[in-house]
Order: sequence, then structure tokens, then C-alpha cells
Amino acid sequence: MTEQPRTGGPGLLTDRYELTMLASFVADGSADRKAVFEAFARRLPSGRRYGITAGLGRLVELVEGFRFDADEIAWLRSAGVIDEATAGYLADFRFRGTIEAIAEGDLYFPGTPVLTVSGTLGECIILETLVLSVLNHDSAIASAATRMVAAAGGLPEDGGRAVIEMGSRRTHEEAAVATARAAYIAGFASTSNLAAGYRYGVPTVGTAAHAFTLAHDSELAAFASQIEAHGTGTTLLVDTYDIPTGIRNAVQAARDRGATGPGAIRLDSGDLAEEAAKARALLDELGATTTRITVTSDLDEYVMTALQDAPIDGYGAGTRVATGSGHPTAGMVYKLVAIEEEDGSMRPVAKKARDKASVGGRKTVLRSYADGLLAEEVHLVGATATPDDRLRRVQVMVFDRGEVVHRPTLTDVRRTCAEALAALPDEALSVTDGDPWLTPTVLTPATQEA
Repeated sequence: MTEQPRTGGPGLLTDRYELTMLASFVADGSADRKAVFEAFARRLPSGRRYGITAGLGRLVELVEGFRFDADEIAWLRSAGVIDEATAGYLADFRFRGTIEAIAEGDLYFPGTPVLTVSGTLGECIILETLVLSVLNHDSAIASAATRMVAAAGGLPEDGGRAVIEMGSRRTHEEAAVATARAAYIAGFASTSNLAAGYRYGVPTVGTAAHAFTLAHDSELAAFASQIEAHGTGTTLLVDTYDIPTGIRNAVQAARDRGATGPGAIRLDSGDLAEEAAKARALLDELGATTTRITVTSDLDEYVMTALQDAPIDGYGAGTRVATGSGHPTAGMVYKLVAIEEEDGSMRPVAKKARDKASVGGRKTVLRSYADGLLAEEVHLVGATATPDDRLRRVQVMVFDRGEVVHRPTLTDVRRTCAEALAALPDEALSVTDGDPWLTPTVLTPATQEA
């Protein structure tokens, strides 16, 4: 008989080796040494010109709840993951350190310290997997989604075509919720995922599948049923059988309810540019001049760019925003950059391995602006790092001695993303392949003096 699967808290959303290291730190007495870790991406995915940070809001909730209850600790002991001393450490664990991070929705570039965790070595080390799983997933989604929004002409409120996130059926059920949230931050207008609407307030939309039409005796009957339930402003899927006939039936069903046409029609197959042009002409001929046209079917920024001249009012993006086919990994890593010495000072540490080197020492990130984002400077401790009208500090305090001090609304985060993208020139927003728009300059006390 198969046992029922057990659920665990955020503390178990980690790799075993985090606790292997923790157990060693507890055993040798170094778990309480002060330490600083950074999350950053060594490079952007090939061809990408910028990255968008996303997931910080979700990460805050998970770190707040990062605990180990008695059942979890008992299981860790029985599985041989930890010893008795480490079990005692975890029984009282909660994060009491400091986290500074680039505001969710803001830009990052190769080498930018996206998130800085300061605290004891023990509490910092066991956050690694959680930090990376959240930031890598959500930042990859948001970075891809901003390119799709750009290809659609920008935010709807700025005259762009609305993009709907509809990838829930192409990914893990919880990843689907995170995907919808990240895509909304990036500028998508709405999602089909109800959990994202319930948990985060992302606007939700949804119409019907081909199965709905096939379940009725006729296409006209299907459209009449949908309009009866949802009103004439609903969107009707018109390509189950024959598109021109579907459009005529859609208009007829709306007219039977006193409207000139449905709110919108959806096309999900064929040559979308050609079919949209034909649909627009037929709708106008039938007097349904206000009926909008939405298209779906494996859309991404490249397809949307090719459809720029088509009479399309909105897009639905699913597979290529919710799965790896649409967003190369963000590639972030989490590295120790400073460790406490016996005299209480902090010693910079850095990995020297070829192609995977890091820069040691705690850092401050500043960006310079003047009619747009011009440069990014990464200042090591000891270098001058004073914000002014030209330089703005990028990271914000998120956790201060274990307490959350930064919890913006999703609307605020969406606005941050829009403002960050507005600071980039059109060249940087191009969906064609190119080099990163900025490469941060690392400044040390020695370079400042020079």
C-alpha cells in the first residue's frame, strides 16, 4: 500500500548538500561566523541585452516561513541527513540576517549583485537552493515576457496590444502560478490562471476551448450558449471548423442578443497574419467593426514581431512563456563573497575557477542616469559609493535583522519594471540578438584612488 505523500514547509525546499554543509559547520563551530553571500548571473542568455529580476516577493514569503518542524527534523534524522547537534540547530532556526536586493522588476546585467544575504554562515548557506530556484525561474519568465510585451508594442495603457499569459497547461501547477505572476510584472495584461488571480490579484480572463464548440449540436448553438452565460462582450473561438463560417456564426449569435458583434474573436490556427486580415475584412463587412481579434498558437516575441502589421488587437502566449522553449535560464548563482576572521573583520573570498570566477567582497551597486540608463558601477566596500543626482543606489533593504522591511504591492512591482524598461534605449529593447546593454564596472578602493 502506497503511503500518502507528505507535505513540508519551505525549509525542505532545498538540496541535501546545504544541510550536509550546515552539519559540518555546526560540528566545527563555524556556523555562527558572519558571512556575506551574493546571487548574480555571470552572463545573460545568448543574444539577450538585459535581464529582469522577478520572484523577490515570493522569496520574501518563503524566507519568512523557512522553518523546520518536529516531524521534518525527525525525518532528516532518520534519513541520515543531519546529526543530533544539527537537529538542535534547526529546531530553533529562523532567518535573522539581512537581505538587500535589486527591487523586483528592475534590470540586471552580467555580474550585477542581484541579491546580497548577510548573517551567520549557517543561516546564509541553507538559503542557497531556495534563493536560486525562485529567482532563476521567475527572472527567466519575466525577462522573456518583457521581450514579448515589447514586440506587442508596449503596455496596453501605452497603446500596445494586450498579451495574455495562458501557459498553465504546459508546466507544473505551482510553476504556472509563478509564471503568471512574473509575466504580469513584465507587462502582460492578464492570465488564464485562477490561482494567480486569487493569490496575487493578477487580472484573469478566459473564454472557451474547441471542446466547448464540439460539445454542442452546432457552432451557432455553442456561441449562443456562451453569450447567454457571459454576455456579448465575450470572446468566441471561431476556428473549430471553418473560420469565415465561424465568424458569421459569432456575429449572428451576438446580433440575436442585440449587439453588432461579439466583444472579440480568437484565432488559434493557420497563417495568423493572413487569417487576421481576412477576419478583419469580414467582420467589417458584417458591421462588427468594434469586434476585436485575438490570436494564440505558440506565440513568442519573434512571431509577434512578424505580426506587427496584421490587424490584431491582442495575443495569448502560453507554451513559450511558461516553458524553456521561450526563456533560456537566468543562470544565477549564489556565492560566498566575505567571511568573518578571528579578529571580527570580514575577509573577501572569491572563486578562481576558469570561466566561473567571482569577485570577492561585499558590494554596493550604483547606476548613472541622464535621460536614460547610462552605466552601472559595482563598488566594493571601502570604495566611494555615495548616491547623488547622477548615481542611484540599486539595491533596497528587504530583511533587516530578520524582519521584512520591503513588501511592495504587485502593482508597484509592475510599475518598477515599466520604469526600468523606459530607461533603456530602443536598441536595448530590440528582440534581435545582441550583446548586453551594460557591463558593470567594478570599482575597488584602489581604482577609486587612481
